[in-house]
Amino acid sequence: MANTPQSKKRARQNEKRFAINKARRSRIRTYLRKVEEAIASGDKDAAAAALRAAQPELMRGVTKGVLHKNTASRKVSRLSARVKALG
Repeated sequence: MANTPQSKKRARQNEKRFAINKARRSRIRTYLRKVEEAIASGDKDAAAAALRAAQPELMRGVTKGVLHKNTASRKVSRLSARVKALG
C-alpha cells in the first residue's frame, strides 16, 4: 500500500489513467470489430468505410500511448489488404 503522499498521489493518477486507457482500448477494439464484421459479410463498400473510420482511431491510440506505432500500422495494413481482396 502507498505510504508517502507522493506514492498515494501516484496511485490515484494510475487508477485514473488506467480507466482512460481501458476505455480507449475498448473503443479501438469496437472499430476493429466493425471492420471485421463488414469483411465477414463480404460488403466491400461497408468494409472500406469501416476501415476509414478505424484508421484515425488506431493512430490516435498510438499518440495517446495505448498502442505501439508498429502494432497499429500492422493492423491497418492487414485489414486494408483484406478489404482490398474482397473485390
